[in-house]
Amino acid sequence: MSQPPILNIYRLSDPQLRERGEKYHSLHFDVARKLGAVKLGYHVTVVPPGKRAFPYHFHYVNEELFLVLSGTGSLRWPGGNTPLEPGDLIACPPGPGSAHQIVNTGTEDLRYLSLSTAEPNEIVEYPDSGKFGAYAGREPGKPFTDAAFHIFAPRSAAVDYWDGEE
Repeated sequence: MSQPPILNIYRLSDPQLRERGEKYHSLHFDVARKLGAVKLGYHVTVVPPGKRAFPYHFHYVNEELFLVLSGTGSLRWPGGNTPLEPGDLIACPPGPGSAHQIVNTGTEDLRYLSLSTAEPNEIVEYPDSGKFGAYAGREPGKPFTDAAFHIFAPRSAAVDYWDGEE
């Protein structure tokens, strides 16, 4: 016997506010979990003029795609800065060549949909600050701080494999 089709509808509500310093301010709607997704992450992000949601970064494992819904902005990536407008799609496969940051350069809110794989283990690198983040055992939709293991540290903190083992 086959299962009946599943159709879930989510109206954007209950955003999570992320605010840090002068540069970072955004509202995030965790659409994926509200719709019952398990293998992909979907978020709608709203960024006010002059702000950005995240630091410049790239992923070693997960892949991201962004769709600009409204407003204008700029994509910072290794190739420079590229203007963004509604309807633009941005693919960010894993690796340093896909480092990215979306900045609202317009005069109204920038709204975009992000779609990503939701692998439970990930390493993210932040070229501007020289740090990395790693987590393992993260459940879909949960913050990285709820993963079985997580750390953010400067790359300069690296030690030899045998350090402390002798």
